[in-house]
Amino acid sequence: MTPTLFSISYAGFWGQSTLSLTDFIRHAGKLGYPSVMIAGKRPHLSPLDATPEFVKPIQQALAEAGVRCDVLAAYTNLSQPSSVGCEVPLIEMQIAYVESLARIAPQLGAKIVRIFTAYEIDGQDPQMQWKRCVSAIREMCDRAAVHGVTIAIQNHHDLALHTESLLELLADIGRPNCKLGFDAWSPALRDEDLYRSAKLAAPHTIITTSADYIKTARHRYRPEFVNYERQPVDWVRAVPFGTGFIDYAAFFKGLKDGGFDGIATFEMCSPLRGGGDITNLDACATTYLNWMRAQNLIP
Repeated sequence: MTPTLFSISYAGFWGQSTLSLTDFIRHAGKLGYPSVMIAGKRPHLSPLDATPEFVKPIQQALAEAGVRCDVLAAYTNLSQPSSVGCEVPLIEMQIAYVESLARIAPQLGAKIVRIFTAYEIDGQDPQMQWKRCVSAIREMCDRAAVHGVTIAIQNHHDLALHTESLLELLADIGRPNCKLGFDAWSPALRDEDLYRSAKLAAPHTIITTSADYIKTARHRYRPEFVNYERQPVDWVRAVPFGTGFIDYAAFFKGLKDGGFDGIATFEMCSPLRGGGDITNLDACATTYLNWMRAQNLIP
């Protein structure tokens, strides 16, 4: 597998230290990562900013650091809010956004653009939401194919979240350049069997992105009972890799047994135990590499 560091980890969205994209690339190389995944939005790589003058320093930073860019990450939500109906072409905007990233990707050596499906909207016909998502991703794939780019669907949003549902979506899309960005986080939180799900998804998976978490119970005080009421949703917090509740040994075994040998990305994309200073971020990024080596998943 190819260990890859996601630039979102150093983008500052959750209070982390912030690095510019070129500084991040050089930093990833110093940490020992041969590959990076670049967030397709500001402050890193928005299509709005990606002029030739903007892209050239990124190309130079990759070459100087000896690091590849394998993936650009799009941020999509293919829902159509009921409040706007068909008035605002939100789906078309997102197709154009993904096409723009697919056009930029070859300039950086990337052959994959990662996307999400959609958050479900209460009151909308689930079948209508499904069909809209299938149609949009088909068009994204067709437009990306012109640039030699594969679309990878990451299993984080509501639509087609369960692994078997995700494979149904993939079959309905029916495009050879549509694959999975299959992660352990969501199946683990929803109590899927990680080994079985990973092995099932592996033949269709081109990238996996990892982070580890703990779950802690939440309670709310009820003064009328002089007691606490257990809340149905646990609090989830990111922790150093290998110290959380996700059984990554089983997950990666399932991927390997299913034939996956692709891009294995590490990300820090939520508040992190130990804080967001660069020392802690670097320690967590290094812990991931060490864990993957100890499991004989990377050289």
